[in-house]
Amino acid sequence: MRLSRFLFKMKYCLLLVSLISASFPAVYGQVTRSAQNSGGNANIRGIVLLPNGSPVNEPVKVTLKVLRGDQATTYTERDGRFEFHSVAAGEYTIEVEADRSRDRFEITDEKVTVRINTPNFISVSLREKGKAQDAKRDKTVSVAMLDQKVPSAAKHEFDNATQLAREGKSEESIAALQRAIAIYPDYLMALNDLGAQLLEAGRLDEALETLRKATKIDPDSFNPELNLGIVLVRKKDFAAALAAIDRALTSEPSAPAAHLYAALAALGVKDDTRAERELKSAHNLGGQPYAVALIYLGKLYARRGDKQSAVDSLQHYLQEDPAGSNAEIAKKMLADLQAK
Repeated sequence: MRLSRFLFKMKYCLLLVSLISASFPAVYGQVTRSAQNSGGNANIRGIVLLPNGSPVNEPVKVTLKVLRGDQATTYTERDGRFEFHSVAAGEYTIEVEADRSRDRFEITDEKVTVRINTPNFISVSLREKGKAQDAKRDKTVSVAMLDQKVPSAAKHEFDNATQLAREGKSEESIAALQRAIAIYPDYLMALNDLGAQLLEAGRLDEALETLRKATKIDPDSFNPELNLGIVLVRKKDFAAALAAIDRALTSEPSAPAAHLYAALAALGVKDDTRAERELKSAHNLGGQPYAVALIYLGKLYARRGDKQSAVDSLQHYLQEDPAGSNAEIAKKMLADLQAK
């Protein structure tokens, strides 16, 4: 999706999950089970996402596997969702095969730990063949987003907005999202996407108002909370930004983008200890796409007077991303340090 310019090119991060509904052929959600059913009283719910963060636009085979060979198979529904019922507690593998796109997507699997009396929700992102998974995108989708009963007219406007965004028609897309929200004011996905688009357009006050509405509807929703934190970082309200990002991290503690923006907010409130920890987490979790964290670490160490650590961080960045958009900045900082 065009809006995933997010941390994208490492300028800023829009946590944007756009769910697109599609027209499917006949049957969805049929489940076939092996004779050795695992049996239990838990359910697994999930969603299958395309590499751009939107749900699959065709039925996709989803298989539940365990070490002893028990398994169940289902197919995704209209919005990419799937569900397995009567599952025993334990460790499982969810395997996803996009049957109609074998020439495009790899067979993908995710581990899931099933616990009784706790929500068991998983999102699985397809990977294009021959391409590394894009660690720049975090695709956490809240259950509240999936469970809303959205009127068809609002859904139509949302889908129209998604297509317009893909075509680079941001103002038309924003208008379509606004119409969707006018029809259904609690439309969480539309509010999140509208806030993200307004952020991308630099309309920070409007983005702030929109994302605050989204977080009131679902305080546990990762995407609106992170987007809200990003807006507040851009507005230099660092303490409020840190509070919002902490709420996002509570929902998704392994999201590298959230750790990166937590670091920026921590730097804003002059908490260098936390900033250092968050920058290391962002890079450790996100890898090369989050190499920009190494530049911030270099700046932090240089300000501290720790020249060797600063040099090491900048050299590490240049090893990971020698032709990146921040390479010249890193080279200049490194030259300045080595000249001292």
